[in-house]
Amino acid sequence: MPANELSGLQFDHRFVRELPGDAISDNYRRQVRNACYSRVAPTPVTCPRIIGWSWELAATLGLDQQARNSDETAQILSGNLVPDFLQPFAMRYGGHQFGNWAGQLGDGRAIILGETVTTGGNRWMLQLKGAGPTPYSRTADGLAVLRSSVREFLCSEAMFHLGVPTTRALSLVTTGESVLRDMFYDGNPRHEPGAVVCRVAPSFTRFGNFQIHAALKETELLQKFVDYTIATDFPELGEPAPESRKEWFHQVCQRTAEMITHWMRVGFVHGVMNTDNMSILGLTIDYGPYGWLEDYDTNWTPNTTDANGRRYCFGRQPSIALWNLLQLANALMPVFSDPAPLQEGLDLYTSHFNKQCLTMMKQKIGLTSAASEQSEQLVDALPGVLQAAEADMTLFYRQLAEFPTVSLPAAADPALQEIPAGIRSALYRPEQLTDDATGKLLTWLRDYRSEIQKTGIPDAERRTAMNQVNPLYVLRNYLAQLAIDRAEQGDSSLIEELLAVLRNPYDEQPGKAHFAEKRPDWARHKAGCSMLSCSS
Repeated sequence: MPANELSGLQFDHRFVRELPGDAISDNYRRQVRNACYSRVAPTPVTCPRIIGWSWELAATLGLDQQARNSDETAQILSGNLVPDFLQPFAMRYGGHQFGNWAGQLGDGRAIILGETVTTGGNRWMLQLKGAGPTPYSRTADGLAVLRSSVREFLCSEAMFHLGVPTTRALSLVTTGESVLRDMFYDGNPRHEPGAVVCRVAPSFTRFGNFQIHAALKETELLQKFVDYTIATDFPELGEPAPESRKEWFHQVCQRTAEMITHWMRVGFVHGVMNTDNMSILGLTIDYGPYGWLEDYDTNWTPNTTDANGRRYCFGRQPSIALWNLLQLANALMPVFSDPAPLQEGLDLYTSHFNKQCLTMMKQKIGLTSAASEQSEQLVDALPGVLQAAEADMTLFYRQLAEFPTVSLPAAADPALQEIPAGIRSALYRPEQLTDDATGKLLTWLRDYRSEIQKTGIPDAERRTAMNQVNPLYVLRNYLAQLAIDRAEQGDSSLIEELLAVLRNPYDEQPGKAHFAEKRPDWARHKAGCSMLSCSS
């Protein structure tokens, strides 16, 4: 029977029970050795109020609809109350940031309340982001502002409903306190409303959890953590042994490939693909300066810190994921007597991603049954066409689904001399298209129509199939910013409305067409709508 309070859930703190913790109990910034975590309590706040709630996730955890309204829920999910059934802690990990080893990182503003096990046997970790400092906070305060918390809450759930592997978000709580932040690191800090997000995942283990033990030659602990991860998060592999460890790494590589394929499918750009932001389960984790590709540009990054190098831009995400997996493989070397299984896993990532990505791209353009050389040429040529035409990625694919190919209207010109109105509506500056860009787009559309005609796929059938993989609604940065602006004024209604729309991202929704519009001109360079910093 669903519980109306968190106290009604079944908690099983396996992580802290089976892995060694920090010997020092005091909460102050320091280098931690020979431990997987540090016990730490959240920092109390003055006036917690729940302004965002995921009903679907609450039900998954075993909570009923009354749980949101419980005072206990707000108190716990803000960090104000830590009942005896919880055992909060912060994870220790390291990582490569922007390609450089950064040493110890850890949960600097995230505190895991504990692990709950549902009646179906599924394990979930509940984590508060923005609940105060930990030993891993370095020079930061461990808090989060409403601005970044709204983005994390909405995007976690939006990605889930898009079918992208992701961590989830149960709640968004305002704290009633202000937090000082320098949003653009330009020497102009300001006070912003504080908030806490409750993130939920089967595990928050990252590549960096293994890297820190390898870097400090904590080999015995590295071995223990690998075996714990297999037993807890990959139980289907059986008891930890050389063969299960090999299969485990291979699964990590495959899951990472599948996650990146989904990112490329929906046009998501993570923005901070450091190794400490890579989930061992292949889940999207840490929603910081992310964004969705709007005017198609493979070099676009939403992260101001990455503006010069563009290491984490849209087009480089597949290769960066492989680089990150290589760093994980290097960290695991002490556990593998033979490096061959690790290299096999890296090769598996490449082959699996290439196969998955090609299949995905064919699905996006409705060529699911086609395996011809021409169909692959269409896939290969499309990114250049979209970039030259400055097409909105999301809307282009939806309009392409409406493009008549087999059942042409009587007035259609088989020569296709002009860009069809629907396709044209998905372009940001159609009046400024060069002759070259126009020619590339028309040539591609002619070739596309010809290929579809060869397959004989009816237009209605193709449209249905394409609209199942190409979303209509995504969390565009300007929409998130509008919700933030209202929330900072005490109005959370747009958060709730956006979440409702994003629950069904592939379906047309009456009265919600304005949430599927191209980015308006006012948002092209506006703070929070184009590029963002890591400040939160």
